[in-house]
Amino acid sequence: MNRLNATKDFWLAALRADGPALQDAVAQTGPEAVVSACPGWTVADLTEHLTVLLRWVRETVPRGVVDRPADRVTPEPRPDWSDALDGLRRELTGTIETLDALDADFPAWTWPAQAKKAGFWHRRMAHEISVHRWDAETTAGRATPIETKLAADGVSEVLDTWLPAGRRQGPTDLHGVVHLVATDASYEWFVRLRGAGLALLDTGTILDTDDHHARAEARGAASDLLLALMGRDTPGPLTITGDPRLFSALRTG
Repeated sequence: MNRLNATKDFWLAALRADGPALQDAVAQTGPEAVVSACPGWTVADLTEHLTVLLRWVRETVPRGVVDRPADRVTPEPRPDWSDALDGLRRELTGTIETLDALDADFPAWTWPAQAKKAGFWHRRMAHEISVHRWDAETTAGRATPIETKLAADGVSEVLDTWLPAGRRQGPTDLHGVVHLVATDASYEWFVRLRGAGLALLDTGTILDTDDHHARAEARGAASDLLLALMGRDTPGPLTITGDPRLFSALRTG
């Protein structure tokens, strides 16, 4: 894979850009609109999901400890729509302020088998909000792509975090190498599937003698690659050659 070298400031800038766009989209559609990208959800469900998650992150990440915190709690009854919108706004603002105050190396619980540091949450929340911003804008009929570098980092997050943590939604009995190419940026990834296991290959260290020849290749804009991996219908075309099941094995949403 390419080294993206994304930073805390990069992820916070994405949050500051996508947060208001998300709020505008959910306010435009109203609570009863169906979120086609998230089967079974209305905009009210999406708003509640994000508000509860943001509050949980804001309250738990600054603890300075790496033990698992209490699970998220969804308040009942659900507030009326104007209060729900205000709650989403307040939690977006509060979470950004909280994460901004934390160094990326600050100790924090994380769910994958990685370093237990707050930088995980800078990255995770940037992608959580960007993808759900796209969901909400799709519902409003005016979706815009995820920013190219952010989307490329999102693809890397799927491959280096979600899939190794066992959060695959695609088949787990396939073997082969998948080559992903972001055609709007200088990013590519090689992933070797070994049934339930996988390995993300570093394109800078692959040797000519390595068995890295792709059995499948998916090419498209970084935003479309990320959305496909997250289980969304991509607005732009993906060109898939070879065995398409290998690409589907990388889906996490």
